[in-house]
Amino acid sequence: MSVAPSGETHENRLKRLSMRSMRRGIKEMDIILSRYADAKLAAMSDDELTEYDALLSENDQDLYQWVSGQVIPDARFAGLIGDIRNLIGAAE
Repeated sequence: MSVAPSGETHENRLKRLSMRSMRRGIKEMDIILSRYADAKLAAMSDDELTEYDALLSENDQDLYQWVSGQVIPDARFAGLIGDIRNLIGAAE
């Protein structure tokens, strides 16, 4: 069983990120991020999980505007936002 630098097990990290994905505050982001988490979290590397964890710390209004294409995302999250958009686009 792998352990994250914080001492959190990989399994607990996945559960925590999944829960944070579905309990956002804006229903649209709950749906978008929980769908993304269900599809992608299990296959992510530790570095990708760290990036996703940082993304979840961002403001929901900013996230929604980035994902919906209303605003250009912060450069450090551009790849991840693109991946989320691709998943959502494929589901529609």
